[in-house]
Amino acid sequence: MATRSGEKLSDLRQQQVAFAAHIRDPEVHPPPNDIEDRRMTIYRELFFNNINAFLSGYFPIAKSIVGDERWAVLVRGFYRDHASRTPLFTELACEFLNYLANERIAPKDEPPFITELAHYEWVEGALNLAADPESDEKLLDGDLLKQAPQVSPLAWLLSYHWPVHEISAAQQPTAELDTPIHFLVYRNAVDQVVFNRLNTMSACLLQLIYGPDNTTTGSAALKMLARQMQHPEEDKLISAGSTMLSEWRAKNIILGTHSV
Repeated sequence: MATRSGEKLSDLRQQQVAFAAHIRDPEVHPPPNDIEDRRMTIYRELFFNNINAFLSGYFPIAKSIVGDERWAVLVRGFYRDHASRTPLFTELACEFLNYLANERIAPKDEPPFITELAHYEWVEGALNLAADPESDEKLLDGDLLKQAPQVSPLAWLLSYHWPVHEISAAQQPTAELDTPIHFLVYRNAVDQVVFNRLNTMSACLLQLIYGPDNTTTGSAALKMLARQMQHPEEDKLISAGSTMLSEWRAKNIILGTHSV
């Protein structure tokens, strides 16, 4: 009996593998035996159309620029070639980004900003789904200059080489920006995702205190920033930076401070 059960399980496994391979790439892999093509056609269309519809909703601007036909080819390549590392449908868009950035060879006629644009489109949905930060008993409502500011994990510092916030089907850049553009994107206390464009100084300041284990005091970060920028009036920069830190704390971008 054990042998027969093992044989049945092996046959089922083979059929499942054949089914999955055919669904992902029907042009290369034949359908499993004993399943009529009418039924397989339904499965093929259902699986692909679900993935395509989900990604189209997540990346509408990228799709409008690429066009329906080329978008379907792009999604098909992801569907066929990418090995997802999560069973969660809500993380499919992130898997798609990994495919765009790291796994495929982009067509020569595809706009070179598509990957960055897709990332910019992904951010809002990803922050909406991100888990609330865990409570930290050591977190203080302390002095932002004398202690180490702790940035919320729901506040993301992003930089792009293309003006992603301005791109549309009717407005497509032809060259990268001379200097990267920076954004602070965060989820506020009422669960709204807010996009703030940062100047270079603000972006550098945030980078100096970024991360869950920051041990750099606000004052030390501002002094480092003054040296990096070769600012002629350090006191004025520290004063302006201190105001910026306070504004970030008021918006829950900075959750508090840690003693150092």
